[in-house]
Amino acid sequence: MKFGAIIIGDEILSGKRADKHLAKIIELLGARGIPLAYAHYVGDDPQRITSTLRDAFASGDTVFSFGGIGATPDDHTRQCAASASGKALVLSDAARDLIQERILDVAREQGLPYEPERPDNVHRLQMGMFPEGSALIPNPYNKIPGFSYPGVGQGRVHFVPGFPVMAWPMVEWVLDSQCAQWFQQDVWREQSVIVFGAMESMLTPLMEQLERSHPVKVFSLPSVDHPQYGRHIELGVKGDPAVLPAAYADLMAGLKALDMSLGPELVR
Repeated sequence: MKFGAIIIGDEILSGKRADKHLAKIIELLGARGIPLAYAHYVGDDPQRITSTLRDAFASGDTVFSFGGIGATPDDHTRQCAASASGKALVLSDAARDLIQERILDVAREQGLPYEPERPDNVHRLQMGMFPEGSALIPNPYNKIPGFSYPGVGQGRVHFVPGFPVMAWPMVEWVLDSQCAQWFQQDVWREQSVIVFGAMESMLTPLMEQLERSHPVKVFSLPSVDHPQYGRHIELGVKGDPAVLPAAYADLMAGLKALDMSLGPELVR
């Protein structure tokens, strides 16, 4: 199972708001031993959102979609999900009940009468319109749910709001309640070393040799202005903890044979 993310909103692409979801979804997945395979940023363009969601449904992946599930004119995600899935957009009975609970809660907090038939409250029910056959994602912040819709195979797309305070607990709920079979704690490790004064072209033959000799991935992360190490390359291997020590030992031996200047060693 691959995991992906879709982050929706003109405000992200314009720079009006800085995206916080990418770093958080990497953190939440990483805590469960799952790598994020890809992420897409999409503006508030219904055609592009629909196309992106259609690909997500067809991928067979677990995908989290952030944003655009409100009920204002610039919120298109629910409608696009219906178009992409080929299903009608219908009011979920369970979502309607939760939204009406929220309306009652707000009325109580403000000392106002409960008026579910008031036009603005009726309009709020739009937030419970999901593609037919969707499952709800509970929202512990204000009860307004998100939703999930199945894709190909075991794949599923999970739709949450753009507000981090709502979205992140909802993502955690999905992961822990529906994705535990793909958790992979302690099945991979990453070991690397800081290499000073090297060019990647000098290190490429060693990297290629390591991948031929060991069932690991080799990575090279150059930096020219690191605040601590300055110009350097972080060179390392990642993979099964059982095979990593031998690969890393060969990496270090190769670097010493090249007479490289080495800094700290890192483990993740």
